[in-house]
Amino acid sequence: MHVNQHAAIPTHHLPGLEHQTLAGRRDGLMSFEIWRQTIAPKSATPVHCHDCDEVIVVLRGRAECRVGDHVLPFKAEESLVIPSGVVHQILNPGDDDLYIMATLAMAPVQVKTADGAPMPLPWNA
Repeated sequence: MHVNQHAAIPTHHLPGLEHQTLAGRRDGLMSFEIWRQTIAPKSATPVHCHDCDEVIVVLRGRAECRVGDHVLPFKAEESLVIPSGVVHQILNPGDDDLYIMATLAMAPVQVKTADGAPMPLPWNA
């Protein structure tokens, strides 16, 4: 057992997205990871899927989850539950940063493109 100091955890940057893995394989966890992400206004994650369940909690801001042509809005004080294998994208439609925490039932999380090809993540390198 130990305490992770968030300021000491590497931050990874993708266009419009800032990511930290707060807990995961490096901490000895074998079955889940916890991510903290900031999504810039009018930005989004890539369209992707993973072979694990995911729960996203909005800490501040408002978000949308796009699944095909369906858009599901969610906001602070709400949690989005995404079953394993669902191709999705998280968007920030607002004018302020979106702050989210996600728990994913896999360590390390293996992300795929919509057509199932592996999507390498800089934080898994």
